[in-house]
Amino acid sequence: MAAESAFLHVIISLGVLLFAAKIMAEVFHKVRLPVVLGELVAGIMVGPFAIGGLPLFNGEPLVVLDETVRHIGEISAIVILFIAGMHITPREFVKGGAASFTVGSLGVVVPFFVGYYVFILYGIEALEATLIATALTATSIAITIQVMTELGRMQSKEARLILGAAIIDDILAIAALSVVTTMIQTGGETVLAIPDIIILIAQILGIFGVLLAGAVFLVPRILHVERLRSKGAVEGLATASFFAAAGIAAFFGLSPIVGSFAVGMAVASTRVIKQIEEYVGKLEIIFAPLFFAIIGAQVDLRGVNLEVLALAGIIVAVAASTKIAGCGLPAMIFLKDKKKAGKVGIGMISRGEVGLIVAGVGVSAGALAANTYTAVIIMVAATTIITPIWLKMAYRKEPPEPAQAGGGRGSAQPPPPATSH
Repeated sequence: MAAESAFLHVIISLGVLLFAAKIMAEVFHKVRLPVVLGELVAGIMVGPFAIGGLPLFNGEPLVVLDETVRHIGEISAIVILFIAGMHITPREFVKGGAASFTVGSLGVVVPFFVGYYVFILYGIEALEATLIATALTATSIAITIQVMTELGRMQSKEARLILGAAIIDDILAIAALSVVTTMIQTGGETVLAIPDIIILIAQILGIFGVLLAGAVFLVPRILHVERLRSKGAVEGLATASFFAAAGIAAFFGLSPIVGSFAVGMAVASTRVIKQIEEYVGKLEIIFAPLFFAIIGAQVDLRGVNLEVLALAGIIVAVAASTKIAGCGLPAMIFLKDKKKAGKVGIGMISRGEVGLIVAGVGVSAGALAANTYTAVIIMVAATTIITPIWLKMAYRKEPPEPAQAGGGRGSAQPPPPATSH
């Protein structure tokens, strides 16, 4: 009976989150604001720390954020990144390798070191400053993808650079997270030597390279089998492939989204790309708003005070400025266009999963003070809200670019109002 009650609670929570996300998406679309922002706000509004906290389910909060709901959020992220991968072929990814690696690497290095020294100067202890700096490293690319899609910009040069750089950024951030987790587990007594860190990063990049090569080799051969005539066979195998790749990536210590992105790129160069695009477009209608609503629902503003707001303001300022500088400036070298490079910097501002994980690990181990933990959560929420607004402002006076052949959705036009995802 308890199991049935828990299952029912999860179903109700998902229903409330999805319903609120779609309603707020419609409202934000009508007032010409990014719909993804509406979905995030919906999550904050109906989450367990706001309206969803009302005891309307057998005396318990209406909306629950248990392990099952969080896992569904992670599955949603896997779906979103698979769709993102379909906008760029492996050939295009390799072609832009130097640019992606440079922008992605500096997008991790600059926030980390600037953040570390700023918070040391602010009077925060070394281990705690390291935790905050690590939370500043990884971009939450799902937000930018949705805004770019809504604006019809996924085929633009800056969008392709953002995609490639964000994957490198994510891989390096995972390496930083691994190092910091080791430090936390030893109470800050163990500091990995530079050669050990370089070896760790090389191993992680090597795993991604093998994963991408395997996807490029296997996925087209699986999907191009002539005998696949039953309804949904191609779509089902594609789904199984990106979930399998996500699982393999997670098994080797990478973020699952890296695996699904690799399979998305492999699908982009197949003959069945249009068929799969039509299928995932339906998945996106459900999983994208659910993902952003769940992210929003995790924001707890109950512990906010003036001290927290002051620290959060500094963290947000460092978070935004270091991505603008660390990603935007090198992007200018490769794109040779200040406006496009600026959009790369803006598109890389939003933080997400890694920031939340670092904050959670730090506070659980007692290495992160409660006020600092709340400030990091506010930073994740603020950068998530800032990015879509800033991107839309940056593109306000520019017409959508025409679609390019070879990867992507095949159309750079924004989706119709009724299906904003």
